[in-house]
Amino acid sequence: MGNKPFTVLCVTSYFKGHEFMKQCKKEGCRVVLLTSKSLENEEWPRESLDEIFYIPDKNKEWNMHDVIYGVSYIARRERLNRIVALDDFDVEKAAELREHLRIPGAGETTARYFRDKLAMRMKARECGIPVPAFVAILNYEEINEYLAENQPPYVLKPRLQASGIGIRKIASSADLWREVDSLGDQQSFYLLEQFKPGKVYHVDSIVHERGIRFAVASEYGETPMSVAHEGKVFSTRTMRRGTEREKALLELNARVLSELGLKEGVSHTEFIEGETPADFYFLETSMRVGGAHISDLIEQATGINLWREWAKIEVLRDEMTYEPPKAREDYAGLLVSLAKQEWPDMAAYNDPEVTWRLKKHHHAGLIVVSPSFERVESLMAEYVGRFRADFFASMPLPDKPAD
Repeated sequence: MGNKPFTVLCVTSYFKGHEFMKQCKKEGCRVVLLTSKSLENEEWPRESLDEIFYIPDKNKEWNMHDVIYGVSYIARRERLNRIVALDDFDVEKAAELREHLRIPGAGETTARYFRDKLAMRMKARECGIPVPAFVAILNYEEINEYLAENQPPYVLKPRLQASGIGIRKIASSADLWREVDSLGDQQSFYLLEQFKPGKVYHVDSIVHERGIRFAVASEYGETPMSVAHEGKVFSTRTMRRGTEREKALLELNARVLSELGLKEGVSHTEFIEGETPADFYFLETSMRVGGAHISDLIEQATGINLWREWAKIEVLRDEMTYEPPKAREDYAGLLVSLAKQEWPDMAAYNDPEVTWRLKKHHHAGLIVVSPSFERVESLMAEYVGRFRADFFASMPLPDKPAD
């Protein structure tokens, strides 16, 4: 590191990223946190943080002029070497700060490809990556041409949201125009996409020097849209290794991340199955660790913590190289649900394969792990039904994710 400290500014408007910050400190970095004033009393890993700065926020919204002024003031006495967004909603903030302060990392154009659903689809289509037919909610003539060429149902999606928030299923062109009219000046922040029925998959990756150094493919039990809008228990499990479907998914994931320009870091990328078993459509990607405890699923199955490995990559210097730890090859399944009990009792879920339990107010969650894919599949099928009977509760979808 030389004589000067290597300083990492962590940016997050959500309470997360503990393992990232702890690993940065373990690597000998000076770690500075920039977060929302409303999160001041949360249990941040303060022993790993050299300083914390709070941004006044309303509904987690930050005034970027104030953020730039504030971080520029910090930079008068801190040599900021890296700026890292720990949540999806902070990717643009970090990119804008990097551009302003001329700090290495993804700039605003690359960040768009990993945040803006329209930008990532347009780039993917330009590169020949299969995506569901889509159109921007911009030019009305183009929208009418799209409606004439593509049969309903459709899906109206916010360009800059996550976790299924704000997505609306559209049954007809008349329904679409009613929805568009209701959006008013917010129309341009949406896109329309042809609805594709089928299973949804995700690939969680570690990228270094533009190459995939580690990737795990998993299959959602219910689609994220169904979980968000239809009251389903959230579940996902790692895929059987070595199948043609898994190989095709991993190959398409590598192509997506390469074409969209991810040089270093981690990614959570989603796909939906196509017309044949080994065909997939690209849905969306990110330059972050997957939410909803997916990182815990990956760690339980492989022993690799994506937050820690991301930190190692971010703080690499020229004289250092990165190799991920050797991964275990167990299979794992994750279930998470809102719970009607304040602190649900999961003692009855006592199979030896249960290796992790969620401890969160009004939530139930667990992870099962086994060397046997069939055993994980069997437990997941049983537990989803039991979770719904024992714990399940629902509430309206928020404007932004709570996690």
